[in-house]
Amino acid sequence: MTIRNRLTWLFLGLVAVILLAVMSVVYILQADYTHEEFHVRLRDRAEVTGYVFLEQDELRADAFREFQRRYLRTLTNEVLQIYDAQLQPRFIEQDRRIMISEHLLARILAEKEVYFQLGSRQAVGLFYQDNQGEYIIVAAAENHSGRARLEHLATMLAGIFVSSIVVIYIAGRVFAGKALAPIAAVNDQVDRITTQDLHLRVNEGISNEQDEITRLARTFNRMLERLEDGFETQRTFVSNASHELRTPLTATIGELQVLLNREREPAAYREGLASVLYELQQLKLLINNLLDLTQTNSGNTEEIRLDELLWEVREALAPDQRLRVHITLGELPEEADQLEIKGNRQLLSRALVNLLDNALKYSPENQPVEVQFNYRHGQRQIRVQDHGIGIGEKELPQIFQPFFRADNARAVTGHGVGLPLARKIVQLHGGELRISSQLGAGTLAEVVF
Repeated sequence: MTIRNRLTWLFLGLVAVILLAVMSVVYILQADYTHEEFHVRLRDRAEVTGYVFLEQDELRADAFREFQRRYLRTLTNEVLQIYDAQLQPRFIEQDRRIMISEHLLARILAEKEVYFQLGSRQAVGLFYQDNQGEYIIVAAAENHSGRARLEHLATMLAGIFVSSIVVIYIAGRVFAGKALAPIAAVNDQVDRITTQDLHLRVNEGISNEQDEITRLARTFNRMLERLEDGFETQRTFVSNASHELRTPLTATIGELQVLLNREREPAAYREGLASVLYELQQLKLLINNLLDLTQTNSGNTEEIRLDELLWEVREALAPDQRLRVHITLGELPEEADQLEIKGNRQLLSRALVNLLDNALKYSPENQPVEVQFNYRHGQRQIRVQDHGIGIGEKELPQIFQPFFRADNARAVTGHGVGLPLARKIVQLHGGELRISSQLGAGTLAEVVF
């Protein structure tokens, strides 16, 4: 079922329930009023009967009936009866159509005024006292006109209810259609956007107000911006990866072609094979980096002490490079387990090795790399500071794009994969990698867990 139909039926059901409840209340109140009104009429009949018959001693029964016929409006199936204090009928012959029990008469005598039901008739019993003694007057009749009014009211309410439901259904569909029209427009615009048209955007002015539709359009536009950036990054990644993979292969093929062109001395063959081996090692390193970049996952996890991991990473470096790395332990927590994080030791080692390798590679050989570890406010901080060539301000936002290399770094061997891979590993472990740099003054890499 479409949203339009769901909204229509929901709106119809809600209004129908409210309308039915209101009409039911109206009918119940009208029925109660009709019932009470008839009670008043019965009571008036009983009082008039008592006054005319009991207060006028000389008035005979047949004379009273003539008076009643001429001057009183008779109710439907009306019954009027008078009893004395001994519960015996008096003055007017008892109507044979109804029989009133002595128990009910005694109750009227005790309670002075009682309303009750006699079959299809409503009845009232009154205690009446005059100079001749105490009496009970019973007046009963059918409320034919009241029932007719209630039936007419019920018919009108039913007609109004059915008509209202039809009108509400039509109005609900129109309302739902107008309310959902901007969403349909957004859907049509988004449906026309393909991978070749990611530069297109949804019109944020579809709705005249700053409502949910406008927010939806903005959300779609932000998503399209992310998709466009992602596709652009992917295209750049594929282009750069192809170039980086082609370079060592081209160099290797060229070197082998030169060696096979003519006979050479063994030393020349060894030199050429060493060059081929270097290019293949670079190709292997690049492929491993690419696999790590695209397939990184946490794998087996364990508790890792970051300060110990720093020393392990330093020891994994080449001996001549290891001496250039100076590790300093700053503020430390009171409990050693606060230095631990849960993660994959091999991946974290790879990320830190990449950071140290970059710092060493882009710094002069006589310059040290300073590594500082601190524990502050529940955060574990690893700072890697070098004094190398640095990164330009315009190029700094792009350093986490795979294969991106700054202009001043192209003379140094590398592929531009180390930093993106390190960042991905750090984020996988719930941390953050921040890079700040100044051209010609060095770079600071800060890892925070």
